[in-house]
Amino acid sequence: MEALGLNLGYLFVQIFNFLIIFIVLRAWVFKPIMGLLEKRRTAIAQGLEDARIAAEARANAEKEARDVIARAQVEASQRIREGTERAETAGHDVIAKAEQDASKIRSDAELEAEQERERLLTDVRGQVAALAISATQKLVGAELTDKERQHALIQEFFSGVRSGNIAVLEGGSLSGASAEITSAVPLTDAEKDTIRQDVLSKTGSQTVTFRVNPAIMGGLVIKVGDKVVDGSVSGQLETLRQTLR
Repeated sequence: MEALGLNLGYLFVQIFNFLIIFIVLRAWVFKPIMGLLEKRRTAIAQGLEDARIAAEARANAEKEARDVIARAQVEASQRIREGTERAETAGHDVIAKAEQDASKIRSDAELEAEQERERLLTDVRGQVAALAISATQKLVGAELTDKERQHALIQEFFSGVRSGNIAVLEGGSLSGASAEITSAVPLTDAEKDTIRQDVLSKTGSQTVTFRVNPAIMGGLVIKVGDKVVDGSVSGQLETLRQTLR
């Protein structure tokens, strides 16, 4: 060893010192440092785990919040739709009620006007009868003795009924399920009954309706099915006018 320039005793002393320093460093430096590093690694791992858990919790919370918002929006939309439907229904009901009331008022007014019209026409019928008799008396220059006969002729003029039968249906042939009778002035109940019985017996109709049209002047216009028998004064005048051309 001396030939190599090494002192064996000094070498052992150096090795011993190195071992002592290594043991001291290992015991007092390396282990504490490794412990600190392990603790830091554990803390970092725990922090990462906590961060992961926190991230998952946040994601779950955000998802739940989105679900809550979506449900709230759906519910809000449903309520808005229900409210709109209720409002529309209420609006339709109000409009329908208003239209129904307006229709009833209009129908009542039309009925009242029709009743007033028929009342006036009935009054006119009586006045025309009186004027006709008076004018006839003035023309002949004497009192008519048979006033009942005169009244009967005037009633026949207006109603178109002669001896309990409709004049225009005598010898005629009509048939149909329904009949419509048009007169110049409102007919009396007795005249309607007479006309109804005559029409039912001669035409086989099941229903008879009556309407008033002053334009025909007198007599009756009878419509059975698609056929019309015009026995009105205006119709006869028109026929006469066509004949005289």
